[in-house]
Amino acid sequence: MKNIFFSILLISCSFVKAQSFDFQFDHLSVVVTDLEKSASFYGDILKLTEIPHPEKKPGFRWFSVHGNSQIHLIRKDSIVFKKDKSIHLCLATQDLDGFIAHLTANNIAYWDWPGKASSVTNRADGVRQIYIQDPDQYWIEINTAGH
Repeated sequence: MKNIFFSILLISCSFVKAQSFDFQFDHLSVVVTDLEKSASFYGDILKLTEIPHPEKKPGFRWFSVHGNSQIHLIRKDSIVFKKDKSIHLCLATQDLDGFIAHLTANNIAYWDWPGKASSVTNRADGVRQIYIQDPDQYWIEINTAGH
């Protein structure tokens, strides 16, 4: 009886471990203090397409990233959150130089990973990356990783 119990337990554990949920990235929500200014940044600087909020609620602006992935801006008066560069959104482009020119034309500062202004990090895997900040000082990495 003991052997049957352990056999069933082993088979059950193997099934659970083999299961895959096939997650897809859906969205990132970002709390902002000035919704119009942030929406302008995500729309005009990052060139993301704004999509309608399904309930048309005030205080929300949604943007499409690629496919079905989204960024949701949520207006709040304040939120305590240390904006460390290690916590960031990352977007990939194959036209990093064009994006840097776009940032420069719009007076948007950018940094490499160590923090040097107007510099690009060249990672060991060949990916180039920069970091920018949105109007609420959230960090955003822009890199050339292929997907």
